[in-house]
Amino acid sequence: MFMTTKTITITEDSYGLLFNNKFENESFSEEIVRVFSKKEAKTWKDLFGIISETEGEKMLEDLKKIRSKNIKMIRSRL
Repeated sequence: MFMTTKTITITEDSYGLLFNNKFENESFSEEIVRVFSKKEAKTWKDLFGIISETEGEKMLEDLKKIRSKNIKMIRSRL
């Protein structure tokens, strides 16, 4: 496969944004395609780090409480 390359000029701020958003072992070209592609499906990598560990733990606790309430409600109906 033949790959054409283009040279572009961007500001230091733009470069910093690209660099900080790039996944480990991902090229800048791969990052640009990932960010600007029109695909709808997201992978778990796209969502990694979107919430803090503390927020995640609180959400998990809430889900456990909801699950427990649902189980109690189902058992009361049986």
